[in-house]
Order: sequence, then structure tokens, then C-alpha cells
Amino acid sequence: MIWLYLHFRHLLLDHVARSRQDPSPLAVLSHGTRQVIQACPRARQLGVHPGTALKTALNLAPELVMVHADDTRQAGILEQQAHWLYRYMDRITLYPPDGLLAEAGSVQRLYDGLEPLQKQLQQALEERQLNASLTTGPTPLSARLLARAGMQCCTGETSQMHRQLEALPLPHAGFDDRTLQRLTRLGLTTLGQVFHLPAVELARRLTPETLAYVQRLQGQRPDPQTSWRPPHYFRQRADFGLPVEKAQGLLFALQRMLSELESDLQWRQQDTDSLLLILHHYRREPSRLRVRTTGPEHRAEAFINLLRIRLEQHPLQAPVETLELKVTRFLDRQATSHTDLLGETTDQGEAWHTLVSRLQARLGESALQHLAPAADHRPERAWSARSLTAGPHHHSKGSDQLPLRPLWLLPQPTPLEATPEAWLGGPERISGGWWDGARVLRDYYIARLPSGQLAWVYRDDQQSWFVHGWFG
Repeated sequence: MIWLYLHFRHLLLDHVARSRQDPSPLAVLSHGTRQVIQACPRARQLGVHPGTALKTALNLAPELVMVHADDTRQAGILEQQAHWLYRYMDRITLYPPDGLLAEAGSVQRLYDGLEPLQKQLQQALEERQLNASLTTGPTPLSARLLARAGMQCCTGETSQMHRQLEALPLPHAGFDDRTLQRLTRLGLTTLGQVFHLPAVELARRLTPETLAYVQRLQGQRPDPQTSWRPPHYFRQRADFGLPVEKAQGLLFALQRMLSELESDLQWRQQDTDSLLLILHHYRREPSRLRVRTTGPEHRAEAFINLLRIRLEQHPLQAPVETLELKVTRFLDRQATSHTDLLGETTDQGEAWHTLVSRLQARLGESALQHLAPAADHRPERAWSARSLTAGPHHHSKGSDQLPLRPLWLLPQPTPLEATPEAWLGGPERISGGWWDGARVLRDYYIARLPSGQLAWVYRDDQQSWFVHGWFG
């Protein structure tokens, strides 16, 4: 088997840097020692390197942006990387805080070899502005050690992988300090020299646990891996280093996150109509902002336009330290059946959904309404105004030969003052309303008045005539 390991050399640093437009130097600090453990290129140019004390770093770079290392945060960031890696290979194991292991032997035929797979993964890393070492090994543990040691060995040749593993210096072999000291005293400097020791002698001079560790490295002892499975939701997180005080400052990070969402929806072959933004503040409860569309959507451009409008309408309650995007509702994508002469699809409802979604984002979800039929024969009660966010109204299908009705219905019937010149239709009798105390008994006609207008008139049970609507 061939195992591929991705070692992210400074994952937290890359994660924060790609969410910021500010070119200020950036560094990651450890909680315990208050020393720099990761520094961006600009910070290193100013003299800030891993191991630099906090006070020294601030003297060298007063504008330095500092981020504290957090195991929980880094584990979540690592899972985000596993999410996109799952599009290329499925057997993935997470090694927090900075490594992903994947079984590459079963998928290399799909990509016509490991080299094309490596190129696709490198391209994906560049698009996400991440730095990682891609290394292969004959066993899971060997691939991890080679990658963490900086060995650039991405090949499917077993002999070459074994040569790289045997040449690995003992300080990078993962032994504990006591075992490393004993091996050094024996005059051993590389892992290959340890492999050539007899198993019985290795267990006697060191420990049985060391022998088991070496055998897992060589593949002589089972080393089962727990495969990671992507959750049934989409989640992206952006950390800014410095709090963002204006809503427009969130758009840069949102653009990248929504591009990731679009790629994820394309991979799933699904759409969504609901986004949830969670804005984390310092010592305050998070703010939640939900954005809905009137129809299924997957385009990052459409989402960013809606979010830009919503952020303009809702100023930030407090500076934002972390931005989180979450999608839990997925809709099956419907294939468009209409095509033009060139075979390209044209979605007639896309422009309509985009317009309505933007209006709702600017005016509010309850500001737009549509007309819906109601189960009532009385014309003034045969329809109702409903919110666009309400569920579909199911009603029974009527006869194909419906009576002709006017499009202009008066709010209140008015008395008929002129005698019609001609009767063009009718009568249509409507009797109802006995169940709610507003009973009507009417005979409707289509009549042309002396002025030339076509009116919808009726006679009630009191023999009085009224105009209830006008035809165009």
C-alpha cells in the first residue's frame, strides 16, 4: 500500500493570513512560553523568527499582529482541510494539529499515477494559500515521519520510499528522548541502521514497545487507521488576528469562504437556500445573521451580493474576532431541461430568484408578498396575500372551462348607475358565505356600458345592481 501524508508547516499562520487584507506582519505565539512559534515572511524580514520572545518581537516589529496557538482551533482548521481533500481521496485520517494521512495506492489509477494526483493537490493548496509537504511512504507511520522531516518524496516506487526511510536521521524518527539517547550510544545515526539490528537484540537492549514501533514503521506489525468521514453540513471559519470593526471588512474573508461553498456544492451536486453567519465578539454573545434565497442557489457571486446588502442593513454590534459560515440545508439540484441551439442551458427563473432575494435582503423577508388562491367562491375572498417565505399553498385543481373573470376587481362593489347597452356574458350564480355570517347570493354578467367600458356586474337578492370589476 502507498500512504500519502500532508504536513502543514504553519497551518494556523496560513489560515489567519488568507483571511486578512492588511499586509501587517503576523506571528503565532505559544501560550506557555510566550514565544513566537510561527512567523510570516514579512515578520522574518524584520527579524522575528520562531523562538523569539514576545517583548523582543514587539521591539523589532511594533505593528506585529499576534495570534495565540489554540489546539481546539487548529483541530477545526485541520478538519476544514480534510473536507476538500475528501474530494480527491476518501480514506483520510486526521493527525492534529498539522497533518492529514490518506491512502493513495487505491486511487492512483484514477489519476493515472501519483504525479498527476500530486499536481492537483499542489494546485488546490496554492488556491487556498496553504503550505504543506506531500510525502509518500510504504506505511502510515513512515509517511508521517518523512513528511514531518521535510523529505520531498512523493513516489509510488517502494524501493525509493524505503531508501528515503532508511536515510532518515534518528532525531526525526519519532523515538522518545531516552530511546534516542540509547541508540546514539550504540553508534547509530540513521533509521536504516536500526532496521538492521536483530529483533531479539533490539527488544533486549531497549524495550518491547520500541521493537513494536520499529515493526510498525516497516509494515511488519498492523497499524490500523481510523478513517474520517465528512459531516453532513458545510462549515468554514475565518480568524482575523485583529478585530474587524466595520461590516465591509468581512467581505474579503467571505469571498473566499463562499468560493469554498460553491466548490463544495458543485462536488455534492446540490444547492442551498439558507446561509448562517456567526460573528464572534470579544466577551460578548455571538451575533447570528441568517440569509435566505427564494430558490436553490450555489453561486458564490449571488451569495456575496446578498450578504453585502444584509451587512449594509445591519451594522456590527461589536468588533468581530472570528467569522463562521455554516450551511446545514441542502437541496437536490434539478437539471434544466431548456437548451438553446448551442446546447447551453438557460434558466428562466434564475434572474427572478436573484431579484427577489436581493429585494428581501434589502427590505426584509416579510416586505414582499405574492397572491395565492383561497378556497372561496366569493370573488373578494377568493385570494389572499402571502409571504414569499411561506410554504406552497396546495389547492384542488378546478375545471378547465372556468368563467371569464376581470383582472381589475374593485375593493368594494359600487352601484350600477347607467343601463348597459349590451349583455355579453352571464349569468354566473355565486351563493356562499353562510358558514361565516357573510352570505351572498349574486348573479354576475358581463356588460358593455354606454361609455364603452366592459364591466363585471351582478344583481343581488334584493334586485339591486352593482359593478364589481372592469375588463381591460
